[in-house]
Amino acid sequence: MASATVKSNFYKWHRVLGLTALIPVIFWTLSGLSHPFMSNWFRPSIAEEVFKPLPQSQMKPVLSIQQVLDKNNISVIRNFGLINFNHNTYYQVLDKDSVYNYYSANDGVLLKDGDKLYATYLARYFTQDSTSNIKKIALQTTFDGQYQPINHLLPVWKISFDRPDGMDIYIETSQSRMGTFNNNTRKAFLWLFEQFHTWQFLADIGGDIFRNVVLLIIMVVMLFALISGLTVYGLMWKKFKSVTQKRKENGGEDKRIVHRYHRQIGLIVSFVMFTFVTSGAFHLAVKLHNTETPKADYGQVIDRKQLAISNLQLPVADSIIKRIAVVNFGGNSYYQVTDNKKQISYFNTLTGIEQINGDEDYARFLSTYYHTSLDADKFYGRVKVNQVKQFDNEYGFINKRLPVERVSYADGSNWYIETTSSKLATKVAGIDRAEGLSFIFLHKYFGMTWAGKDIRDIVSILASLGVLVVSLFGLASFIKNK
Repeated sequence: MASATVKSNFYKWHRVLGLTALIPVIFWTLSGLSHPFMSNWFRPSIAEEVFKPLPQSQMKPVLSIQQVLDKNNISVIRNFGLINFNHNTYYQVLDKDSVYNYYSANDGVLLKDGDKLYATYLARYFTQDSTSNIKKIALQTTFDGQYQPINHLLPVWKISFDRPDGMDIYIETSQSRMGTFNNNTRKAFLWLFEQFHTWQFLADIGGDIFRNVVLLIIMVVMLFALISGLTVYGLMWKKFKSVTQKRKENGGEDKRIVHRYHRQIGLIVSFVMFTFVTSGAFHLAVKLHNTETPKADYGQVIDRKQLAISNLQLPVADSIIKRIAVVNFGGNSYYQVTDNKKQISYFNTLTGIEQINGDEDYARFLSTYYHTSLDADKFYGRVKVNQVKQFDNEYGFINKRLPVERVSYADGSNWYIETTSSKLATKVAGIDRAEGLSFIFLHKYFGMTWAGKDIRDIVSILASLGVLVVSLFGLASFIKNK
């Protein structure tokens, strides 16, 4: 039998640890309760979420990219595309200064403020709002409280509509897609979640590392509060049971009802608390571990002389061409053609010959580029590449980009490459994979997905409420003891 001193010490430390973690628990549970409302029930609706470009046969470009470049005395570009908006077709040219310019595909004339006009067109397309005034439009190159890192896409245009709901649309013109959209309600939820769940105010004070260290310390305190509470219950449950029985036999008043509810509810929700705390702590620890600065996005320079073959004379039917671009790797330049089935083909810009398995080759090239010096000695051996067209548990919807090529290495790591933007979507290796799975299953309850999103969110709300209630009963017990 444990000594009275040991029991007393455990009880004392449980109270100290519990009180220390009380305010953070209230912050996290209340903000956690807001997440289902923000991401599901109160999420603003939008008319269109995916832009469907016209096939090249309906765009009907008159001039080739070579003719447009020559007419405008352009000798070097980074990339180009073919788009149609406001009943006109344009070449979207990324110049050597990484600025998008738009040239008519009929006469080669430059469209003033073309990127801003295209962003506005796409914003109106997604909202199906052709009448509201645009209150503000600005190019955003960094994430902030309303456009958070979870959205991944940068740079984007932020288009703010002059509407009662305060709708903002974030547009990535290079891929003709939407980053996210927020109305006034969602903005309020985002602020609440950012300040009380991710504690952005700490990052504003001392940076991300400072915030993550503080949060990790609090998580450890919460874990010890949980363990000490279970230990106290284990050491003293016979005493609690006998006291309850004597009270009932004597017909006495239950003066420790608050304490009893704290113990009982705490025991019921202890597993939930454990999953929240361990997954959250693991998440923070991995963030602190992954401190290496990622490589800059792959940049290329294409000389006009490399574009010998016309982009309008490729051996692909115009009726199935959805997107065209140009890429450079392995000492050669290629037209990158995406068809209506999201298959990507590569044609040498000098010879017109198709590069068999070109998308796999380009993905391997980009994956090698994005490896840092710390990765260099870890990825020898077999490399397997396959296209991913749907999100799954490892490559979740938060990564935004599809389709991507998954480059798999012999050590089990997977690098996801979006070849159409030449960007690294994400990499999953070792501890990152374990952390990702623990977070989506133990923290976000993705194991309940089979029951539907509404049921999953209800379960997560009940779990958060349980933790909040047991914490408040603990506070009431402490106050009653004084």
